[in-house]
Amino acid sequence: MTATGPVTGAVTGPATGPSTETAPVVGAEALRQRAVDALRTARERTALLTGCVEDPDLTAQHSPLMSPLVWDLTHIGNQEEQWLLRTVGGREALRPDIDKVYDAFEHPRAERPSLPLLPPAEARGYVADVRSRVLDVLESTPLTGGRLIDAGFAFGMIAQHEQQHDETMLITHQLRRGPAALTAPPPPPAPADAAGLPAEVLVPGGPFLMGTSTEPWSLDNERPGHTREVPGFFIDTVPVGNGAYTRFIEDGGYEDARWWAPEGWAYLREHGLAAPLFWQRDGRTWLRRRFGVTEPVPADEPVLHVSWYEADAYARWAGRRLPTEAEWEKAARHDPATGRSRRYPWGDADPSPELANLGQRHLRPAPVGSYPAGASPLGVRQLMGDVWEWTSSEFLPYPGFAAFPYREYSEVFFGDGYRVLRGGCFAVDPVACRGTFRNWDHPIRRQIFSGFRTARDATPEAV
Repeated sequence: MTATGPVTGAVTGPATGPSTETAPVVGAEALRQRAVDALRTARERTALLTGCVEDPDLTAQHSPLMSPLVWDLTHIGNQEEQWLLRTVGGREALRPDIDKVYDAFEHPRAERPSLPLLPPAEARGYVADVRSRVLDVLESTPLTGGRLIDAGFAFGMIAQHEQQHDETMLITHQLRRGPAALTAPPPPPAPADAAGLPAEVLVPGGPFLMGTSTEPWSLDNERPGHTREVPGFFIDTVPVGNGAYTRFIEDGGYEDARWWAPEGWAYLREHGLAAPLFWQRDGRTWLRRRFGVTEPVPADEPVLHVSWYEADAYARWAGRRLPTEAEWEKAARHDPATGRSRRYPWGDADPSPELANLGQRHLRPAPVGSYPAGASPLGVRQLMGDVWEWTSSEFLPYPGFAAFPYREYSEVFFGDGYRVLRGGCFAVDPVACRGTFRNWDHPIRRQIFSGFRTARDATPEAV
């Protein structure tokens, strides 16, 4: 599918002028070190996620929605071999015999346990062998001379790919039954001003730069940067919390068809949904299961494990709506004082622990109102990290989109009812999270680390 018009908001033309977007300037050796660090960080996380359980848990399928953990492990290595050893490095194939087994488009997840998968020890040996050879390739590869290697793109792409599968494996850990296998400290408490924040923030209407043409490791669906005209709107200062969502439940939100899209209402009735995934009622108390631990649902955390249909129904019940993807990105990136789109809500600096809850440092979202240092210029908080945020928009290409380096990353998913999620979550590594980064999934999905915030149109008087 190719772009035939605007995704959301009006496209007014290509991005022009040096002030619309800042291109990071990094030397060759710093780029090489950045690639090494990104690959190493991803592999350390992969080792944690696959090393904290015994082999039977690695080879089992814990949900038909997910692959066995050992499939993800070997798929990570196989993609790294195909792109970095064979394509970039021109090296001879190590294991061409397994390419089809670990092709995500050849085999749906539900079928993967029946494939001739490498056993855990062999899988670990394979991915380690690939990585040692990849580091040699990285050392000898000039990071200029073609889009695939410019600024180390291919190495960054593979680091992001591994981190995305690490997030997938963390979802599998959440679905897995049995005692807790992962632990992490809780996030910091909410800052003192969290309770007094305004409910919503006005984002003035006008043009802004959406997407990017300069971010070196951005993926094809984030490109190209283009000017988007967005009318003024209000957006929640913080994500919708469990306390607010509980009021929707208690008010009969799951029993009233008025709030639900017809497909969502049919799915709810067919599957008997009555609360977010992993919630259960104990008397008058709501409990949740989180990585093998059952605990009371914390009222002050962003709601988690809700589908697009649930998010949309809550927004309707509250007299609001989900933001469009363009609205979300404008709230997250646009600086009204300069007219420039930032890399992140707080500016152009890479994420740090003071700015956002990313990188699996905590196995849960931080309380609503957290990370004031990471707020957008207009004061919107937690736009990065904590929970993926559903938007109202379908996943479509930007005008001028070109698939790179392969169609199957984005192009084959455009349309077909996929909805866009933005902002990352606590399970996302910073290498795979930017103000322009786009995630997408079916509107019924609840096992992902998804939440939302709401929006409403601004009246002419407000603007």
